[in-house]
Amino acid sequence: MNRLSQRLALALALWFGCGRLPWAPGTWGSLGALPLGWLALQAGLGFGVLLAAVLFVCGLWAATLYVRSMGGNDPAEVVIDEVAGQCLALCFAPLTPLGILAAFLLFRLFDIAKPFPIRWCERRFAAAWGIMLDDVLAALYAGASLLLLRYFGLL
Repeated sequence: MNRLSQRLALALALWFGCGRLPWAPGTWGSLGALPLGWLALQAGLGFGVLLAAVLFVCGLWAATLYVRSMGGNDPAEVVIDEVAGQCLALCFAPLTPLGILAAFLLFRLFDIAKPFPIRWCERRFAAAWGIMLDDVLAALYAGASLLLLRYFGLL
């Protein structure tokens, strides 16, 4: 693998440094995803879902390379998973300040709490797949919650 690919993988895995910020790198990664997710959704829901899918695939690649070179099973500084998950969660939210805040808070809640099957998935799948899949599930939990909030007129 050439040096440029390694640098790109590192930048993506750490989401351009968000993963190296002190205290709660996953939260910083989620915050770092908000502008990109919001911009993507301005182009439409389909583009937002496509962005989340592309980030997922890029995340598998970047996380695999990072774990191979640095070790560990789910290093806290790898936050591309939070970026992909946060972008997916935003797809379910109205693009209002309250909707974006709700998507952020709900995604973080489910990513941290890891209700079944999120924790199981994180432990069941090795390295990059475990890193990425648990955040997709957290995003889907957040998305279902956002849809319920919207249905009941709370968003």
